[in-house]
Amino acid sequence: MTYTIVETTKPLTLIGGGEATVDDVASALALAPICVAVDSGAHLALEAGIDVAAVIGDMDSISDRARVRIAAERFHHIAEQDSTDFDKALRHVSAPLVVAVGFCGGQIDHALAALHTIIRRADRHIVLLGATDIVFLCPPAFNVPTPAGTRVSLFPMGPVRGRSKGLFWPIDGIDFAPGLQAGTSNRTTGPFSIETDAPVMLCIMPRAFLQPVVQALLGLSATKRWPALAVPHRDPPQS
Repeated sequence: MTYTIVETTKPLTLIGGGEATVDDVASALALAPICVAVDSGAHLALEAGIDVAAVIGDMDSISDRARVRIAAERFHHIAEQDSTDFDKALRHVSAPLVVAVGFCGGQIDHALAALHTIIRRADRHIVLLGATDIVFLCPPAFNVPTPAGTRVSLFPMGPVRGRSKGLFWPIDGIDFAPGLQAGTSNRTTGPFSIETDAPVMLCIMPRAFLQPVVQALLGLSATKRWPALAVPHRDPPQS
């Protein structure tokens, strides 16, 4: 059984070990004030002067110098190698929304793994914060106030159809699927809304929309969220 390491009623910031800056952390914490480091993400947390609630991961990339600067009881070693540290952290924290910093930049395989994880955790509201963009999974129904000309890209991670309002190129009636149809660099004509019929459509928007997107996701009712998927994993005892 999965145990909860950090539980909060406030949005939570996860800091990963990928490319990110102290300013990125500050932007995330302004909206998600509880902070958890994911393995070597502790290095950036320390650089930013953040008192983390926990460090979660397999601990294969955190330095000894960082270890001695964080209280031992805040380290939670998850030894299994069937999932990424990002996934490990997500399944051991409980929060209404997660802003994830340090998961988009750097190695392409790590960025793809992060996108894969937010599909696996479709019942969670997760926003990846990158240097120029944010990425999140489209819920069943979603709307956000946007001025005309705002860039919106839609990338399917599986077959999906949807309906939209406020897009220059509406998506109604289009069969999206990897390798067949995506929606790169669409743009808004005003306030933007979208409905999708499967939990596999990623939305990419400019970083400037982090706050309105977070607020819109937090405002969704339970009926406008995807159900949890059956995701197998092995959970060793806490150490």
